[in-house]
Amino acid sequence: MNNLFNTDTGTFILRVSFATILLVHSLYLKLIVFTLAGTALLVGFNVRFFSAVVIPVLLGATWVHSKNGWLFTNTAGGWEYPLMLTLIAVALLGLGDGRYAISTYFPSKRPKTRQNHNKETAF
Repeated sequence: MNNLFNTDTGTFILRVSFATILLVHSLYLKLIVFTLAGTALLVGFNVRFFSAVVIPVLLGATWVHSKNGWLFTNTAGGWEYPLMLTLIAVALLGLGDGRYAISTYFPSKRPKTRQNHNKETAF
């Protein structure tokens, strides 16, 4: 039972929950703003990148709703909901894709660098 919520499982739950919220919210309100990012987050593709993409949008939403008070159930919505989504995006920015992501099935295309420790080059 102590391994039920390890980092990989927690990252998966957080990523899928966040993506679902963004997709449902965007379908309800905007249809365009979060759709690509929400989909990429849901399947676990470039999670850090797409989390970084939505952070400025969510901070903007937090600022826009700040005059309406704390609770999102207030008239015109408060700032608790967009702030919480921003914090989730920041957490996923740090956590990345996680083990249960589609990106784990594709090899990295990053070039491997050779490490030259204390080697002198002759001229």
